[in-house]
Amino acid sequence: MSYWVPWWFKILAKVVLSRIPIGYGLWRQLGFFRHGHMDEPAYVLKIFNEHISRANLDEKLQGKTLLEIGPGDSISTALVAACYGAKVILLDSGLFATTCMEKYHKLVETLQSAGLTPPDISEAETLDDILAACGAKYLMQGLEDFSFLKDETIDLIFSQAVMEHVRKHEFFTMVCECFRVLVPGGVVSHRIDLKDHLGGSLNNLRFSERIWESDFFVRSGFYTNRIRFLEMTDLFEKAGFIVKISDIERWEQLPIQRKYISNEFINVTDENLLVSGFNVLLLKDTI
Repeated sequence: MSYWVPWWFKILAKVVLSRIPIGYGLWRQLGFFRHGHMDEPAYVLKIFNEHISRANLDEKLQGKTLLEIGPGDSISTALVAACYGAKVILLDSGLFATTCMEKYHKLVETLQSAGLTPPDISEAETLDDILAACGAKYLMQGLEDFSFLKDETIDLIFSQAVMEHVRKHEFFTMVCECFRVLVPGGVVSHRIDLKDHLGGSLNNLRFSERIWESDFFVRSGFYTNRIRFLEMTDLFEKAGFIVKISDIERWEQLPIQRKYISNEFINVTDENLLVSGFNVLLLKDTI
């Protein structure tokens, strides 16, 4: 649903549509619900390389274990990581990855065109076949699945516009779990989008906490946790990480008037609200 559609109509439409018993795959095809663009080969490779470069792990992935939070519409990262001798754990809150084998075969062609050697998936018929070929795992219970990950076993954790969708009451716990499973000297790389995901604005701040955090709203396909830039970076530091911010994007002026923002955000400064997105590296000290 494009940004030109009014934000309030998107909420109304998604509230209604999310209650219709249709699988996510069909909604994705119709364009009403979509978890990123990780089923598009060029995009997959671009995002992977951006996070690897940001973490300074170029040509250093051999034998590493990666954790991608929120792989979304595909398990494509497993194929890309395998090209570099790395294994990946894909962690999501449900089964959202496409089962269309053609998508993965096209990715293999893209990787080969880039001079890489992906695993042979020519005989793959299921997601499990691809995961086995890559030595990868796909976990689909969100925060609960961290219980299966051992302390200090992950070299790199990354996500692309995912952390803003983690439930507010689970956010700090997830950050702490990332710290726990990361090896000393390991890196976390997140791209975080603080826009409302309704119209690229701050319309999500119009609602009270009681309404916005209700299960009714959360399950309607437009939820973001509304944690602002400074609060989020504080939580990263509180979990024990060294925080390095880059590529901060800001609105020139608030995209909605203050009078429309819920009183719960009355003490949040304009400077804080003007941050619409940023990249962050979280480092786990070796000491």
